[in-house]
Amino acid sequence: MTTQPRSRPPTDGGRRSLPDLAALTGVRSGKQTYYNAYQRSNERLQRTVAAMDSISGALVHPVEGPRPLLEKIVRVASRHLDARWALLALTAHALPSTRPRFLALDAVGLVRDALGELPPDATEAIEAISSGILPTRAMQNDAGAVVVPMLLDGHAIGALVVAPHGDVPLETPDLSALHILANLAAVSLHTGDLYRTGLAQQRRAHQLFDEVSEQARLLSVRDEELRAAEQRLRVADQRELIDNERRRIALELHDSVAQTVLTAGLVLEVARRDLAPGTHPQAAATALTELDRARDLMSTATEQLRSVIYALHHERAAEDVASLPELLAEVASQHRPHLTVRLRVEGSPIPLGTAAEHALARTAGEALFNVAMHSDARKALVRLRYLDSAVVLRVSDDGDGDPAAMRRTVRLARRGTADGRHRGLVGMALRAEALGGTFSIRRSRAGGVAVESRIPLVPASASATT
Repeated sequence: MTTQPRSRPPTDGGRRSLPDLAALTGVRSGKQTYYNAYQRSNERLQRTVAAMDSISGALVHPVEGPRPLLEKIVRVASRHLDARWALLALTAHALPSTRPRFLALDAVGLVRDALGELPPDATEAIEAISSGILPTRAMQNDAGAVVVPMLLDGHAIGALVVAPHGDVPLETPDLSALHILANLAAVSLHTGDLYRTGLAQQRRAHQLFDEVSEQARLLSVRDEELRAAEQRLRVADQRELIDNERRRIALELHDSVAQTVLTAGLVLEVARRDLAPGTHPQAAATALTELDRARDLMSTATEQLRSVIYALHHERAAEDVASLPELLAEVASQHRPHLTVRLRVEGSPIPLGTAAEHALARTAGEALFNVAMHSDARKALVRLRYLDSAVVLRVSDDGDGDPAAMRRTVRLARRGTADGRHRGLVGMALRAEALGGTFSIRRSRAGGVAVESRIPLVPASASATT
């Protein structure tokens, strides 16, 4: 019994008619002889739907990489056309970092990625794809295999090839399904390539970050080493200057003052012996008393000079002298056996340069030496103040010195009319002026003398060249 086709709905005004049942089912006749074709088409559709469902499951697990999805695509394509083999292959220049370059499913259902394990016609298909011989749309080659290009941005990067058993008629839904599979494979391969490229770039970025971090660490270490070396050089320079000055002062004291005092003591001793036999007893007694007193004074002065010479020659207690306060502390310590010396530092110490710091340290040393030798002082105060625009060094005592007389001596020494004494005062003034500063002498609050050097603040490099 023949199934009568339904009448088409009438068209109105040039409108397209609705599709009939034959167009929807793919069966053009209701005759019994076409039922098998309908059944095969329905089964093929069911297999396609099941395959797409399987592929969608693979799509939601991208962390596993593209290979599981590609294997499923090859299996789905093979089952869809009941194929002897099916494969996916890339051209030689497409996605060069992707491995393997092809995946093939053989007749027994094993996935292969080596040419030696495939039949000759599959090998020929892979070689043709690799060389770039690709159709622009789905087609069936001379060997009966269906070749569907894999398109990415409109360019073919490879192909999906399926070789069915015998002469299987291909219908439009079949080719549509293969196109979908080929496009899924192209997108999966491209995504995998981007993922690998991103991982490589991320690893390179981490490597570069580690290298930069290591370089930064090494630079930091080198910077610390350079700072330490600079500090050691600065300390060595200061120590050399101090050592040279100590030797000069020690030699000067030994060759001039000490010899003079010792000579005076010998003269007094001779006078004492000459005076004793022939003088009036009362006068002799008075002279002897004065001579004994002078001898004691000379002996005391000699001992003091020897102590100063020993202190100048003695090794410093502090190994590293790195700042002006430390230099002043060392200078003060040399006079403490005979004089109570306090050091007071006000403000935040800043480097002044080797020349400036050495000049101020020498000024403090000269001032304390004058206090110890020329005034009846018991205490001295060394005060160092760091101001915004200047550094002020003040040495004061509680002795019996006369500031007016000392200022007059400095004026005479500048004119060259002095008797050669108190050259230390002139030296202190010249050092301050050489650094662009001022030097003053006035009465201290403790009743003695206060000498003050005021040095303007300049960069350390400038002061070092002064």
